[in-house]
Amino acid sequence: MRELFHEIASTLRNNKLRTALTGFAVSWGIFLLICLLGAGNGLMNSFMGNMEDYISQSITVEGWRTSKPYAGYQEGRIIQLDQQDIRYTKGTQWEGIIENVSSSTTSQSATLSLNGKTVNGWLMGVMPDYMEQQKLKLAAGRFINPADIRENGKVIVISAAQAKELLPGEPAGIIGKWINLGAIPFRVVGVYHTDERDYRRTTPVPYSTYKVIYDSSDKIESITFNVNGPQTLEQHQAFEKAYGSGIKRLHSIAPDDNRGIWINNGYTDNMQMNKASRLIRRALWILGILTLISGIVGVSNIMLITVKERTHEFGIRKAIGARPGEILKLIIAESITITAIFGYIGMFIGMVACQIMDKTVGQRAVDLGVEKIQMLVNPTVGLDIALEATLLLIIAGTLAGAIPAWKAARVKPIEALRAE
Repeated sequence: MRELFHEIASTLRNNKLRTALTGFAVSWGIFLLICLLGAGNGLMNSFMGNMEDYISQSITVEGWRTSKPYAGYQEGRIIQLDQQDIRYTKGTQWEGIIENVSSSTTSQSATLSLNGKTVNGWLMGVMPDYMEQQKLKLAAGRFINPADIRENGKVIVISAAQAKELLPGEPAGIIGKWINLGAIPFRVVGVYHTDERDYRRTTPVPYSTYKVIYDSSDKIESITFNVNGPQTLEQHQAFEKAYGSGIKRLHSIAPDDNRGIWINNGYTDNMQMNKASRLIRRALWILGILTLISGIVGVSNIMLITVKERTHEFGIRKAIGARPGEILKLIIAESITITAIFGYIGMFIGMVACQIMDKTVGQRAVDLGVEKIQMLVNPTVGLDIALEATLLLIIAGTLAGAIPAWKAARVKPIEALRAE
């Protein structure tokens, strides 16, 4: 075995240019694969992270404008949801399927004031489930709870941006303070998280309190709930059709009118987002593997040249007693050595490049007008994936060297000795 390694080392030293070119092809292939996967992971992490703030595992239903005349009504009628829709949603026909039913009121402009400082917002009556369903994250305090609903509590939750304007320097200190909504005082019980890119100004108050003070009708803006049962895209579409048909009957909307009721299904949005993510990752793997194949082809071509150059040598070896298996072992070992050494070099450089990408491009943000999003989030590749990709390259390099090795082992000594 030691003699084999010495012979391989001698061959590589005597053919530095050929070895360097082959090694570069191998290293470049694995380097590009690691960089592509790292950049792809960074893009997907950025996309998924930003979408998590907007796509929730819930379904929201709102009234819209009809597009067809029906039952004596003209098209263009505005549909307003009400308490009968809540009763229908909580009905026995949906028992075990629909759960955590929540509703919210129509939002209206409001001016919040504290110690002479004012800030604008959109007042909305909500239920306790609103925070989870709308992906709000508390920065301080608490959200509206069932007791606030029962007692018609004059409590309010404001955004961090509003808190900073009303109480500069210590926005969290606004918890427990009374602020005025017009002429009516409300006690701040919570502050939900916002940052410099967040433009939300919604100020939730208890649904019951809003109805008592601002709107005594049974009209509501939206219904939000979770579903338990549908798993696939087809099952969710069937549920939407069945549920929507019932709401349409309550409001005399044409059964084939797709605009009278708006249903936003967060479950299917997540499914489609995950599907898109899988397709992008698959495309990146395909591009990376194609790049890797170019390196493997380079190894195979170099090994073919090597066999041709050493045909005379192999003839002499066989003439003095070398077995075909020894020649086969020699060429395959040389192929494995080249791909292993330069493959791990390419892997290491690729991992370093991903870290550099994380510290440079990964720290930049793109301004979309209403918000900024980070371009790349953790654009790295796990060590297990990098090792598996490199191992794949080594195996492929071995197979690439096996074909010329097999040809060299079969050559007859007399033919090999005649070769120039």
